[in-house]
Amino acid sequence: MKLKLYNVRGEEVVLAKVWAKKHDIEISLNEGPLTVDSVKEAQGFDGLVNAQLGPLDDAIYPMLKEMGIKQIAQRSAGVDMYNLDLAKENGIIITNVPSYSPESIAEFTVTIALNLIRHVELIRSQVKKHDFSWSLPLRGRVLGDMKVAVIGTGRIGLAAAKIFKGFGCQVMAYDIYQNPKAKEILDYKNSVEEAIMDADLVTLHMPATEDNHHLFDMDMFKKFKKDAILLNMARGSLLKTKDLLVALDEGLLAGAGIDTYEFESYYVPKNFENQEIKDKDFLALINHPKVIYTPHTAYYTDEAVKNLVESALNATLDIIETGTTATRVN
Repeated sequence: MKLKLYNVRGEEVVLAKVWAKKHDIEISLNEGPLTVDSVKEAQGFDGLVNAQLGPLDDAIYPMLKEMGIKQIAQRSAGVDMYNLDLAKENGIIITNVPSYSPESIAEFTVTIALNLIRHVELIRSQVKKHDFSWSLPLRGRVLGDMKVAVIGTGRIGLAAAKIFKGFGCQVMAYDIYQNPKAKEILDYKNSVEEAIMDADLVTLHMPATEDNHHLFDMDMFKKFKKDAILLNMARGSLLKTKDLLVALDEGLLAGAGIDTYEFESYYVPKNFENQEIKDKDFLALINHPKVIYTPHTAYYTDEAVKNLVESALNATLDIIETGTTATRVN
């Protein structure tokens, strides 16, 4: 059996090779993305593992069908970069890794929340200037006294809710599909608007769908408390970035922690040091004094990377051997 991997980072190489040796399977690693040109390298392989960032070219699906490849295993939870209907038409099963380390993202969410409410960025900038004085802009709040709205209560949202609850926060939530286990630690509301209206912190943990694209726009931001903080460690398309920037400038929000930008695929995860960034909204976001931006690193822990690589490879093996797997999404 031979498997082809795309968008493989250096740290994933060792993990993939260990798995391949354990299962006595040949693997070929490609550092570049899966494109109309690079997909030709998959000819003769039995399965394909990928880490797609932006939308996959629609022309690739029939090309894979012609090669006899029947699946793409995505090394992430999100699969909005794939045309699932077109994949199905071409007999391509798309899989994801729905749970690779919910705790990693949840802990990072709370980390950024604490940094924002305690003004750590501002404090550090003043210290670097040798300004050790105390002033009102540095004065923080107690997390346990705050109300938190968790939008999306799947594995990650629930893990975040548990941590916030552990600090003493009152936790509210909204999800189309309510989790019975979650009701022990949070109060479900009937709408997003009802969940956020009294919240000091709003944290997003939803998958990207057509229905929630730019769900958080100016109309929604106007429903927030004036001193509320927004956290998005989910999908960039949930937020309309232009509206977020205006909301921050006009004082509709006190701050934001953004780990996923809606047009990040061109920049993340790449090194743009000493290179021009032409996306003005992206520049405004990463330089905004009320924003802590991180480049999709909420998940980035030893445990998560290991689980992503191994789970995607396991899904590929399942499909080749049995025709399906538990993590297929189409």
